[in-house]
Amino acid sequence: MPMPDVSEFFRKAIITGVGLGLMAKDEMESFAREMEKKFEMSEKDGKKFLDDLQERYEKAQKKLEDRVEKTVREFLKDADIVTHEDLKALKKEIRELKKAVSEGAPADDD
Repeated sequence: MPMPDVSEFFRKAIITGVGLGLMAKDEMESFAREMEKKFEMSEKDGKKFLDDLQERYEKAQKKLEDRVEKTVREFLKDADIVTHEDLKALKKEIRELKKAVSEGAPADDD
């Protein structure tokens, strides 16, 4: 079996790398098995390849989740929408003020 063109392989690898971030785990495993057969990898090499893909997939997923979370937080802030954390802080402040009023102590101004 002739070796594939190296430049074509790297081009496809880059395109594939971008696509991996969007794949489901089962799709990724299927892709790894397909590549294992196509490039006639040993079982050991195939497992290493799959493990590497899974690690990259998990990292890509985490980065994507972090970006989405950051974008949502920025949107909520820009839209002046109260977050759960904001609400918790306000509730805590109200409890402290109620306690201070009931004890007759002056409220702590920030």
